[in-house]
Amino acid sequence: METTIEQIQDFKGKYPKQLWYLFFSEMWERFSFYGMRGMLAVFMVSQLNMSETTANLQYGATQAWVYAFTFIGGLFADKILGLRRSLFWGGILMIIGSVILAISPKELFFTGIGFTIVGTGFFKPNISSMVGQLYRDNDPRRDAGFSLFYAGVNLGALIGGYICIAVANGSMWSSFVAENLRWNYAFGFASIVMIISLLTFTQTQKSLGEIGLSPLTHMEVSKRKGLEIGTYIASLIFIPIIIKMVANTTYTDYFMMVIGPLSVVYLFYEMKNFSKAENLKLLAALIFIVFSIFFWAFFEQSGGSLSLFAANNLQNRVLGIELDPNGVNNSANSLFVIVFAALVGMVWVWMAKKKIEPNTVVKFGLGFLFLAGGFWVFYYTKFFAGPDGKTSLDLFTLGWFVITFGELCLSPIGMSAMTKLSPQKTQAVIMGMWFLASAYGQYFAGLLGAGIAEASKNATNLQKLNTYADGYQQLALYALIAGVVLIVISPLVRKLMQDVK
Repeated sequence: METTIEQIQDFKGKYPKQLWYLFFSEMWERFSFYGMRGMLAVFMVSQLNMSETTANLQYGATQAWVYAFTFIGGLFADKILGLRRSLFWGGILMIIGSVILAISPKELFFTGIGFTIVGTGFFKPNISSMVGQLYRDNDPRRDAGFSLFYAGVNLGALIGGYICIAVANGSMWSSFVAENLRWNYAFGFASIVMIISLLTFTQTQKSLGEIGLSPLTHMEVSKRKGLEIGTYIASLIFIPIIIKMVANTTYTDYFMMVIGPLSVVYLFYEMKNFSKAENLKLLAALIFIVFSIFFWAFFEQSGGSLSLFAANNLQNRVLGIELDPNGVNNSANSLFVIVFAALVGMVWVWMAKKKIEPNTVVKFGLGFLFLAGGFWVFYYTKFFAGPDGKTSLDLFTLGWFVITFGELCLSPIGMSAMTKLSPQKTQAVIMGMWFLASAYGQYFAGLLGAGIAEASKNATNLQKLNTYADGYQQLALYALIAGVVLIVISPLVRKLMQDVK
């Protein structure tokens, strides 16, 4: 007999058992995703002989499409496939993409990336939706469940972010991975863990009862199957288009010029159906969305310009321990999130008891101030450089430590604010715009990184270090301004939010 949703939601203790299955499935998928992400820019420069400017633009385009397609994948899951089928299909495409990259990374790079982008779009938005459905709406244990799930995301990102690039660079397991196969192995790890992720899900999905099943169960079987098969075919047709768009970033430029303004126009069109109070909340959501673009544009230098900075300009010791500089760049943030997320949560609870907890808007502003502090530390590394243009990995890691607190102020509350501020009928649109904001953040991250790289063309390693560091000083200044502006306008945004805390 199948478990009912009521039985799942009536679980005893702190966490439902299904949460652990979803935790491990997501953990391995994030290993694959962050492992791949951490390799892209370095691979494009060292193996495909792209300039650092081009690699930054390619990186920005790739990541922008990942997040833009998350919106599309979420839409198909809601309307046709259901969360489970969508997740399974996405996982299959991601495995195909990473296997292609493992077999022939140089010749089939963009083909592998195309499969991975579309696959991630179908996989990524759906597993967290299933976590939400394990709880009743007013269950106070929901936040603890999402916190645990968030730790799983970061555990996967920590392990994958370090191992893949460290193997590719030869600073890990070099004794049994042949030098000419390092990149094949690194991409191969991403495919193996993705298979583990998908097997974890398929072997435990029975315990989910009716959660994530097709939304079209009321429809006759032949019609439903037709729509599902049509979705699979359409997504396969889309892969070569994505490959073309990513390989030629000019197409991505055109797409980004159109999709954002169109989504805002569509939101304003929808707003004529709502009350004034609802529309004011939607305006508040829009302010959060716009500021989040700036946050991710700076934060996501991690996979682009900071990745190249780590490859060229960082020593390889943290507190005297020898580590791969790029592995540290890819995984330090995740480690700090795992260690400090609960502590930050406890600080907010303590402040709430004392009635001094900052509101959501001020927390967003604080996120930017920490971000500015971290980039200022990255800038400050220039004063510790040797004549070879290599500087302190200790100081660089401290920069990520500071930025992590910025992420913890902003990231966990962003999605929650979107769901609270949007009327039920526009939740999918607003969540889509939230993911689209991430896509714009990634896209602008590529442009900013390309600008920094362009300025350091034909420079010595020491000159390159100084140019990159000066670029990070600029970003620190912009983040500081954004944070101050948010804190200053917080009373106004709070008014727009009305009863939403």
